[in-house]
Amino acid sequence: MISFFEFFVRFLPDLLSGMGMTLLLTAEGVLAGFVLGLAATLARTYGSKFWRSLAIGYIELFRGTPLLVQVFLLYYGLPGLGITLSREWSAFLALGLNSGAYQAEYLRGSILAIGEGQMLAARAIGMSKWKAVFYIILPQALRLAIPAWANEPVSLLKATSVVFLIAVPELMTRAKLIASRTYDPISSYLAVAILYLVLVYLVDAAMKWLERRTRLPGLTTVGEHAG
Repeated sequence: MISFFEFFVRFLPDLLSGMGMTLLLTAEGVLAGFVLGLAATLARTYGSKFWRSLAIGYIELFRGTPLLVQVFLLYYGLPGLGITLSREWSAFLALGLNSGAYQAEYLRGSILAIGEGQMLAARAIGMSKWKAVFYIILPQALRLAIPAWANEPVSLLKATSVVFLIAVPELMTRAKLIASRTYDPISSYLAVAILYLVLVYLVDAAMKWLERRTRLPGLTTVGEHAG
């Protein structure tokens, strides 16, 4: 029986291939989630009653149901409506939609932290509501959101493991295939745990660097002062 180190080295290329898919799904999910979350935040905060209701419905739906259910509905449920998506597209949409709902709340909290005074001042000098949002409120809110938002890439990275249940060739799927071939699930999943720890550490370090680089003196929320 080979040692764990030999096992790890032997199957590292397969695991790195799965790691690449995991990172791709994470990056795509975070990016799509940011676009959807920003749109939902603006609709909920500044939109008409119809758009507010639509945004609230989207946020509550995807925050209130498990990601696994969302993945299954997209991959197994949509074909019943005549819409067939590939495994990768189903995973991408589920992760993006789920992440967008959470990112919307991070962004909304930072917008509300700016306060109404700046909007009133912008309107007083003749700016339209949307100009004030995009030129005054949003630039500050995006920076304020970073400490809370920085948790999202790490959370989504770990959440990608769910999509192995629809056979997307990410890290967990590769580990399952290796375990079935070697009859050594302990070594397979221990190797995956090590790689996830490395990925989480690197992503977390990158988010902390981003937070330091974008922090402005005096531009903090009440919670950050308290911390």
